[in-house]
Amino acid sequence: MRVLGVDPGLTRCGVGVVEGTPGRPLTMVGVGVIRTPAEAEIGPRLLLIEQGLEQWLDTHQPELVAVERVFAQHNVSTVMGTAQASAVAMLCATRRGIPVTLHTPSEVKAAVTGSGRADKAQVTAMVTRLLRLAEPPKPADAADALALAICHIWRGAAHNRIAAAVASQPRRATSREYRR
Repeated sequence: MRVLGVDPGLTRCGVGVVEGTPGRPLTMVGVGVIRTPAEAEIGPRLLLIEQGLEQWLDTHQPELVAVERVFAQHNVSTVMGTAQASAVAMLCATRRGIPVTLHTPSEVKAAVTGSGRADKAQVTAMVTRLLRLAEPPKPADAADALALAICHIWRGAAHNRIAAAVASQPRRATSREYRR
């Protein structure tokens, strides 16, 4: 499975592509950051993120896009920018028919390090080790994007199998339909 991980952000949007299956060594296909100027207006910044993501999707042809789920912070403007960048990533993938999944930061940390409270340095160190990289990916947004992809390959595969099993079951009548 080839997964594009997206660590959304307006100034730095981390992107990383990982290929692999649970229980086997993973391979980094690509990693980077889509940057936008902090002084620019929101519209042009979102357009730059969209164009960058489209290039990554064209180049790497992922089977799935894993995006970090936005969580509430104290700084509302930061949350809004992150949510907007996240929406752009989901839109780009959905437009192409590529499934999108969301993972919380603590879920990603737990998948990669074993602890949902790991710090950025621990996540980066484990990403470097798991992907057998010569040096840590920089900046941290790039490492976080790879961690998202790893998390989905390891945890999302089970979730996908459960969803497929549920979808394959015959549909049951709802209580309202049953009473008719």
